[in-house]
Amino acid sequence: MTRKDDRLTEETIGPMKGDFIPPPDIRDADEPAEALPQEEEFWRPPARFGTVPVEANPLGWDRRRGFRKLYPQVMLPTQVVERVSFGHPELEPNRLFWGDNLHVMRQLPSESIDLIYIDPPFFSGREYNVIFGDQNELRSFADIWEGGLPGYLIWLNARLYEMKRLLTKTGSIWLHLDWHAVHYVKQEMDKIFGTDSLRNEIVWQATNAHSDSKRFGYVHQSLLWYSKGPKWTYHKQFDDYSEEYVKKYYRYQEPDGRLYASGDVAAAGPGPPKMFNGKMLSPPPGSHWRFSQEKIDHFLKEDRIFFTKNGFPRYKRYLDEMKGAPAQSIWTDEQVPYVVSWSREAKDWGYPTQKSEALLERIMAASSNPGEVIADFFVGGGTAPTVAQRLGRRWIACDQSRVAVAITADRITRLVEDKVGRLFPVPDFTIENWGVYETGRLSKTPPEQFRQFVLRAFGASPDDTQPGIHGSKGAVPVFVGEPSQRSAVRAEDVEAFANAIRITVRYRQDNLRDGIMLAWAFRPDALEAANRLRELEQTDLNFIRLEQIRIDSPRFREQVAALSTDHADYENFLTFVQPPRVEVGWKRISARTYKFDVSETAVLNAGAKIINVQWDFEYGERFSSTPGYSFIHSKKKEPVLQVQYIFPQTGTFRIACKVQDDMGGEGLWTGEIEVK
Repeated sequence: MTRKDDRLTEETIGPMKGDFIPPPDIRDADEPAEALPQEEEFWRPPARFGTVPVEANPLGWDRRRGFRKLYPQVMLPTQVVERVSFGHPELEPNRLFWGDNLHVMRQLPSESIDLIYIDPPFFSGREYNVIFGDQNELRSFADIWEGGLPGYLIWLNARLYEMKRLLTKTGSIWLHLDWHAVHYVKQEMDKIFGTDSLRNEIVWQATNAHSDSKRFGYVHQSLLWYSKGPKWTYHKQFDDYSEEYVKKYYRYQEPDGRLYASGDVAAAGPGPPKMFNGKMLSPPPGSHWRFSQEKIDHFLKEDRIFFTKNGFPRYKRYLDEMKGAPAQSIWTDEQVPYVVSWSREAKDWGYPTQKSEALLERIMAASSNPGEVIADFFVGGGTAPTVAQRLGRRWIACDQSRVAVAITADRITRLVEDKVGRLFPVPDFTIENWGVYETGRLSKTPPEQFRQFVLRAFGASPDDTQPGIHGSKGAVPVFVGEPSQRSAVRAEDVEAFANAIRITVRYRQDNLRDGIMLAWAFRPDALEAANRLRELEQTDLNFIRLEQIRIDSPRFREQVAALSTDHADYENFLTFVQPPRVEVGWKRISARTYKFDVSETAVLNAGAKIINVQWDFEYGERFSSTPGYSFIHSKKKEPVLQVQYIFPQTGTFRIACKVQDDMGGEGLWTGEIEVK
């Protein structure tokens, strides 16, 4: 694959910055009968209870349309706004999405993910779950909470159903919740995955203590592990032996301090005598020697077999050779530590509800293999892809919050730069927007790519076989303006498009007189030209009815917004955002200590405000926040716009600052400073 520019080489795999990935061509058909487990008998109450209404299908399911009745399918292109490179373009890149995870998942191929971990909003209160404060996040939580528990379950079920489709035949899903809804969600998962597909319910001690004056303190959270099919990946996990266990069983010690336990050489079931140091010994009645003669000789030579005072052989089980105690279904904080506010992990990337890397490491080690694909569609601060990257797994991540995506990208980049990038080849990762698009990057897109994006977003089909016409919506020809927002459609463009329509077969044979023009703006003379063409309808057969639609107008996204239901608000899909114009000031406080101020930044999206600031004080090939300088908020939960930094030495430093607003706009500033 080659291009005229230098962004892509023959060895590069996957999309590049600026590309648009069209949605798959999926036929709109009814859900197959086998879409859900056929377990009516399991849910049917005994006849002696009479007619008791028990629903075998998950909440929100329509027998014909599935979850697409309440959440209609919306197929929009994804905009690749960044490809973060780590020097191995020949590897398939990982993917990080900003957008509604339901619709992102619907555009991913079936059976393409080996393990899904999700930590969705707990059913524990609207304010508790709002982490970043993006407008997208606030709108989504309003939808979730509006219908109470049934609304929450329907919202989650639609997504769980897509996750099941995405899993490979041997894939697994781990769902992380707390006591508020886990038991209700388990029943729904039984209906989606099957009652025989639950592999475990894990109880994880998520904190050390919780103050509840009138009840026992809730210190645990729950993990539901389901497999998609009857076969699944599982690697046994082990915990360290407790100090009491070691003292009780590993009470023997070699001269070099090595601890060992005394193990049986005999096992149940009769067997013949065997030779021990030239002496034939018979096992106890009803038992046999568990090792072959060859192994007995080897262990004797290695001093792994010793003899009691009664001359009975015993086997040395060394503590340092044992994996530990097999992990059970209750995980304590000692076995799988949680994140505490004063830890390095929390200080560097901390935000409310952050999960520990130890938890994700155990889940991935148990339920996946190196090289397999891990996904987290509620990625938050990026713990899941961070651990997947460190363990040599591929990953897909998604979040509705632009800030969450920025923090995740930051965290992955830092991990690769500081650690894993030195150990093994690391794939690039793309950042892809779905449903909300950045006009700044759109304006720099090559015209052909821009037209493809606009046409598909509008629900039209690209077709440039007729000069002057870029596509069609149904039978109506469509024209697309230039990528630059400064380039408005002119009267000459209107006349040229009208003339192109007049020579089409449909115009000459079928009396087609309509056309659509899509552009960022239309000059007054273009509006007048289109009006003159319409006025000819009364007097001239050569009239043309041209509809002129601004790309950033409600009319452009009308066909998407019209799909909204009581459960799904699509009014804000297919919208466009501007990046903030970042302005950074600084002053020297003392030797190597500087204060930086980003408060003069201009937010260009109407009604938006700054929600997050990230600083990179050693900016190089790619942006990665200096630890402790991302998602910094005051006690009033407002973003901190002024920070102080002590440079490690004097000299020239290149610094960068990223700013996100609550509508999803993101701006970048870079500059050099002479540190004294």
